[in-house]
Amino acid sequence: MSIHVSEPGRPTGTRLPEIFRNRRVGSLDEMAESHALRESSEEISDGEYQQAREVTARRAVARYSQAEDARPEPERVYLPVSRVCSPWIHTLAAESSLAEGLAVMDEHGVHHLVITSGGVVGGLVDMRWILNWLHENQDQDASRSFLNIELPAFLTASPETDAHQLARLMLAHQLDAALVVEADGTPSGIITSTDYLRLYASLSRQEGEV
Repeated sequence: MSIHVSEPGRPTGTRLPEIFRNRRVGSLDEMAESHALRESSEEISDGEYQQAREVTARRAVARYSQAEDARPEPERVYLPVSRVCSPWIHTLAAESSLAEGLAVMDEHGVHHLVITSGGVVGGLVDMRWILNWLHENQDQDASRSFLNIELPAFLTASPETDAHQLARLMLAHQLDAALVVEADGTPSGIITSTDYLRLYASLSRQEGEV
């Protein structure tokens, strides 16, 4: 399965990308400003901050691509996502509240949750997104359920997806995590920016020892 993106929306089973019914993520060469995904359909009040984020993301993508393109195509190392991602996934029903989501994250020491609807993946959220939502919607409280909230966009990839390509797309779309999904739609792992940092640190240490 290729890398797919689900636009922001309420948690429903149809948000889980299907090869035959969801649009594919465009290649980085085709990426335009309109392709950048935002965490919500609402306008960002701080235009300068948003512009700075997009500039930073584009610079990171350019640098990553240069490093990856330095070697001839046949010599580039293929790294499957399954070798980088974490198999530990924590799920929560869409009917649960934001407070319950924060409690589960705190209990297990994680920052991401898979939101399910009818036993099917309906979204991927992180602690920062929940806290930001509560800050921006101060007239609401943490008892609000995920079911009635527009969840952020999220990426999905197969275990065989090239981790380098996924990293470039995460940077391009300003998303710090992606859900690894099997061919039957079952989530089997999650990969975050922390996993990439850990990988980079490990490679740097090995090169230093050599």
